[in-house]
Amino acid sequence: MTRRYMYETMYILRPDLSEDAVDQVIHKYHDLLREQGVENIETQHRGKRRLAYEIQRYREGIYIQMNYEAPGKAIAILERAMRISNESIRYLTVKQLLQEESLEPEEVPAAVL
Repeated sequence: MTRRYMYETMYILRPDLSEDAVDQVIHKYHDLLREQGVENIETQHRGKRRLAYEIQRYREGIYIQMNYEAPGKAIAILERAMRISNESIRYLTVKQLLQEESLEPEEVPAAVL
């Protein structure tokens, strides 16, 4: 059985893409993830925003956030597709911390006298 984790991927698309092109890119990445057995894909279209610094001569970008449950191999395939795509200018995927993997042990309440 393959272990599955919750992941969050934030990616930035070129600001000169039309709404139809943005929708096509979102569906392309959704289909790619579904082919890899990914479940519970939630997408938030954050809209066009000004970048903190220039990326590939763009000062603005269209931000998209995806949250999903996936095996680790799906992340490599998604990021490779984003890297070779000319629509995305930046991406970042983080593994979300699960409850049973908490960093600090739970506090044990002091005994009551």
